[in-house]
Amino acid sequence: MEQPSLGYRRIDQFDEETTNKLAFHYREILQLLGEDPNREGLLQTPQRVAKAMQFFTQGYHQDAQQIIHSAMFVENYRQMVLVKDIELYSMCEHHMIPFIGKAHVAYIPNGKIMGLSKVARVVEVFSRRLQVQERLTMQIKDAIQDALNPLGVAVVIEARHLCMAMRGIQKQSSVTTTSDFTGAFANNLKTREEFLHLIGSKLS
Repeated sequence: MEQPSLGYRRIDQFDEETTNKLAFHYREILQLLGEDPNREGLLQTPQRVAKAMQFFTQGYHQDAQQIIHSAMFVENYRQMVLVKDIELYSMCEHHMIPFIGKAHVAYIPNGKIMGLSKVARVVEVFSRRLQVQERLTMQIKDAIQDALNPLGVAVVIEARHLCMAMRGIQKQSSVTTTSDFTGAFANNLKTREEFLHLIGSKLS
């Protein structure tokens, strides 16, 4: 059984003082929006939202480097390691509205590998913060590059932004794709094309 790593906490535990402070402000927000926070359906809403927001932003209390180092192993393997279709849920920092999608992450080891579940955890660490997709892509790439010093890292994220679907331009079907590459993925066209072929992306 995999032991919990240092650097992140149980997601069902919340700081009581922070929760109460957030709930106080969410109660005020409800009033400013024209709602009655004392009506039955909203009595517990400020507390629920306070806990939900802490869950959505738990990445601020997690350390990607500690997570990677908790399951890092010496291994003489120098071919691509790819974890694709990692579910991703984050929040746009401009409107605090969700964007959802999937991340594809690959690296070519240089003497060290990491536990496969840790690849998904790295995505989770940075997505559970207020984000822009471009920075999220780079942060995932940088964390793996810094921890493993591999021969190359590739990250592609495809996501739908509800700030575009629910407001503003109101385009429900648009998908935003971002990518970032280092080492062999950046410098070797065949390696990059192999990665893109494996994830089924049309990105060129």
